[in-house]
Amino acid sequence: MTDRLGRPLRDLRISVTDRCNFRCPYCMPLEVYGVRHVFRPQPELMDGRELLAIAKAFVELGVGKIRITGGEPLLRPDLAEIVSGLRGLLGEGDLALTTNGWLLEKQAADLAAAGLGRINVSLDSLDPAIAGRMNGLGLPVERILRGIDAASAAGLHVKLNCLVQRGVNEDGLLELCAYARVRGLTLRFIEYMDVGNTNGWSPDLVVPAREIVGRVAERWSLEPVSPAYRGEVAARYRYLDGAGEIGIISSVTEPFCSDCHRARLSADGKLYTCLFASSGADLLGPLRAGADTTALRSLLAGLWGARTDRYSEERAGLLARHEERTKVEMSYIGG
Repeated sequence: MTDRLGRPLRDLRISVTDRCNFRCPYCMPLEVYGVRHVFRPQPELMDGRELLAIAKAFVELGVGKIRITGGEPLLRPDLAEIVSGLRGLLGEGDLALTTNGWLLEKQAADLAAAGLGRINVSLDSLDPAIAGRMNGLGLPVERILRGIDAASAAGLHVKLNCLVQRGVNEDGLLELCAYARVRGLTLRFIEYMDVGNTNGWSPDLVVPAREIVGRVAERWSLEPVSPAYRGEVAARYRYLDGAGEIGIISSVTEPFCSDCHRARLSADGKLYTCLFASSGADLLGPLRAGADTTALRSLLAGLWGARTDRYSEERAGLLARHEERTKVEMSYIGG
């Protein structure tokens, strides 16, 4: 099954909660124009049974890779049960989770036992002051580092995600590389994206992928690595001394819309076919009204078949024309 641009549906990102214990300014600012962030009422969100029912329809349509996101997914009390249920649906498929790491130290072993295979931990800086600024609450980075160690000890494949902002944390990139190299972890740098409408994004705040690679290459020699599969998000570079690799997600300066195979399911059961979409299609409503897996599968097929999203390729033109576009917040669909 492909969309109107010939892109198959292969990956699904499921937000299991819209809540978070951080207030990262680039994702969920504590306040915007004096107004505090408001979470959705619990009855509006998918329960575990509903989440798995919708995920089953996606898997039957060919999805073989699921990433659990939030908000912060480790805040969800039944997370291990959800992981176990998704593992049952996927079989040997790829099941991963993205977290800020604050609660990871205590949960890593249970998540691994439930069937989680990979985990991505956000780590924007090793400098306490900068890390505290970027998580919005001044929280210490040391607890996140303990969580990373616990995840590795539990047998999870760990990757680190660093969102790079000009004038904020770009001077600490080599320190992060050194940390990851010693521990055998893959570090992925992410260009600052204009997701949502509240993060104060500006092109001037973007550190381009080529600059990031250049900074690292000045310290350690690199060579590009071929994609592991079609549609791989990160451009990968291997250290020539054998100490692992880095990845760069360059949605702003080097868009990859033409190979985007990802669907996103929000915590209240809406399908978003693009990270920069303005609205989503309700799946939870039909399920609660009695739709079975067959009906959900048919609905999904129609929605994906009509997909034409390619915002990152269109961004430059929209900015040049000063066209405003309301976009869903990243905290709502998990990035």
